[in-house]
Amino acid sequence: MRKSISKFGGVLAVPAVLAAIVAAGPSSARAPYTEEELQQQMDSLVESVSLGYDLWHGSKPEMTTNGLACGNCHPDTAASNPQTFPKYMPMFGKVVPFRDMVNWCIETPQLGQALDVNSPEMTAMEAYAFKLHRGLPIEPGLASRQTSSIPVESGKGFPHVPTGLGVDK
Repeated sequence: MRKSISKFGGVLAVPAVLAAIVAAGPSSARAPYTEEELQQQMDSLVESVSLGYDLWHGSKPEMTTNGLACGNCHPDTAASNPQTFPKYMPMFGKVVPFRDMVNWCIETPQLGQALDVNSPEMTAMEAYAFKLHRGLPIEPGLASRQTSSIPVESGKGFPHVPTGLGVDK
């Protein structure tokens, strides 16, 4: 018997895990969200977009040491084109997500402290920028609507067909 298996209870651990799964019962899809849950989700999203607006227009002093805010170069996120990310950016020499570009702008033209890419502030910056560029009303997301499953005809056992991006593989 391998050490890694015996270290965690050996062969007895497998039946215990299986028993726990069976005891949990059958799983099923969650019921559709209630109107109250949808309103809570929308309120959270609107709050994030509002924070993003404030940050974009200079409400966080740590994001600048020279008085510039994102809105000075990109009023209402103009020319930031978040919907085009991820994309190749020469200053990085690689493909980057929008949040890396946001931090580059904070650190370089604004001479400020980059945001933690996993912070609520970065999420808010993205929420604000994407809201202005999507051309769609903001909404909690697809998880707010229950739909039937859609069969996927790709993956193991299906032939790979190029997507038309000019790359034949």
